[in-house]
Amino acid sequence: MPELPEVEITRRGLLPGLQGSVLSAIVARHTALRYPLPRNLARLLAGKALRGIDRRGKYLLFRFDHGTLIVHLGMSGSLRLVPATEAPGRHDHLDFAFGCKILRLRDPRRFGAVLWTREDAARHPLLAPLGIEPLTANFCGDWLYAATRQRKTAIKLFLMDSHAIVGVGNIYASESLFRAGIDPRMPAGRLSRARCARLADAVRATLEDALAAGGSTLRDFIHSDGSAGWFQQQHDVYGRAGEPCRACGARIRALRMGQRSTFFCPRCQR
Repeated sequence: MPELPEVEITRRGLLPGLQGSVLSAIVARHTALRYPLPRNLARLLAGKALRGIDRRGKYLLFRFDHGTLIVHLGMSGSLRLVPATEAPGRHDHLDFAFGCKILRLRDPRRFGAVLWTREDAARHPLLAPLGIEPLTANFCGDWLYAATRQRKTAIKLFLMDSHAIVGVGNIYASESLFRAGIDPRMPAGRLSRARCARLADAVRATLEDALAAGGSTLRDFIHSDGSAGWFQQQHDVYGRAGEPCRACGARIRALRMGQRSTFFCPRCQR
């Protein structure tokens, strides 16, 4: 699933080519995504200029003067800018035409979402419950320490809880915990203030390194220009079960937590 770095990279890739452009038409080939495509979406947006693209967690917010188009890439979705002459593929379900450029949604599993709101997007039911953004100044060791008090859930599951912290999915939670030297099974409430500070720094550094590397391309995710990310080549633990730890040589272990695979070094992470 595209996580925060992949969604932010998509936003950055789309913004220069689309900001200020007028949306001329929408072509929907398949309307049954995670939610039904909004009715009359083409009529609502045709002839309107795109003012900007923001991100909240893993949601992209396409800003128009009269509302916001909210897009989630689901498990395997991607948004690409392609020439208007490029024929759609089997899983290309939605086209937004901006003159000679097409913003194309590809979603093999159809778990993505395209929603419209005229209200403040921050108050939308999908966005209002979201937690802190981990790349903001407010996310720090003191915040993490306060937020985890009395929490018995494993720290890895806490990091992946979007009601607490947004965008830190399975890959980056595993990598951050390795960098911080913390066992993913550790109850969140047992972390000391010092370990919370170390973990908050590790989360931020991991996400920033992933952004610099273009994100992780593991299955279907690609950038808006069709290129791939390379952060998976820097993974210390994720997807490396049975391989030697790059720090100590112990074998990386895998287990299931919250129905997701978790990877960690039993020697480095305590």
